[in-house]
Amino acid sequence: MITITYYGHSNVLIQNERVKIVIDPFFTNNPLNTVSDIHAIKPDYIIVTHAHSDHIGDTVVIAKHSSALVVSNFEIVNRIRKSGINAHALYISGTMSIPGGWLKFTPAAHGSSFEDGAYGGLAMGVLIHLDGKTIYHAGDTGLTYEFKGLGELYDIDLALLPVGGNYTMDVKDAAVASRWLNARLVVPIHYDTWDLIKLHQEDIEEHLKPVVPVQLIAVGKSFCME
Repeated sequence: MITITYYGHSNVLIQNERVKIVIDPFFTNNPLNTVSDIHAIKPDYIIVTHAHSDHIGDTVVIAKHSSALVVSNFEIVNRIRKSGINAHALYISGTMSIPGGWLKFTPAAHGSSFEDGAYGGLAMGVLIHLDGKTIYHAGDTGLTYEFKGLGELYDIDLALLPVGGNYTMDVKDAAVASRWLNARLVVPIHYDTWDLIKLHQEDIEEHLKPVVPVQLIAVGKSFCME
């Protein structure tokens, strides 16, 4: 059984009995954060989709405490290795094995830079295959025809898609992406963190649910995939 826990924004924990993977661990300064002790998460892997501070978040702090392996693009890995943490550089279309499965980075239509303005490599999404299930976290992205290709190449059971608009896709664009992906279920992410990306429930009802089954996960809550 795979458990998906949503920590707000794009911060998601994916785990089964063998492995714990946290994606974009943005806790500190996250207005939606409900976790009082981030050290209690203790992931085996931390995936960073791009270098923006609301995605790289607490990566270094969590990795130092848990000895997790950080997986990200070459530029991010080179930077955070200077903090003495264990990291593996992977890039778009690169695949690596994890216990009981694999992960693979995919293209994302978005920027990537550190807080000081330094180049953070290309933004990415990630496919994670565990227990015979394929989960897709799109990262920060606009609507792109890449979704069509992913839907043709992979049997996607769950797609975690940004829907807040302004910086990423909105609900209408996510509905198109869902059709192209042929995902069995969509979980919206990257919304409500700030007023600028406020999600309106009526948009989900009108535009997304007629296209694909949708599972909204409250911040701090979990959803199980059998």
